[in-house]
Amino acid sequence: MRLSEQEIINAICLHMAERKRLQPNQIEVEMMWDEDYGFSAEVLAEGRSQIIIAANILEAIERYLLTQQNVRVFRDQIHLQLEEEIVADINV
Repeated sequence: MRLSEQEIINAICLHMAERKRLQPNQIEVEMMWDEDYGFSAEVLAEGRSQIIIAANILEAIERYLLTQQNVRVFRDQIHLQLEEEIVADINV
């Protein structure tokens, strides 16, 4: 199974909205990749910017797959990849 960058962003929006008690459309996400630091995302909510690391992204993907697609996966099954966009390959 593969999630596109937009699906990863949706997962982060849903996850952060739940944690911050906001609506998902109140969250903006920009995915990032850095040679030294790897994958991360900038999350903008209520005028505040926060950088989340790969572990947070994987947590959001886990939760998204469970709540939206009824698929239970663990972090070691999710692999973020940089192609033309950032994607997540999931071994199910």
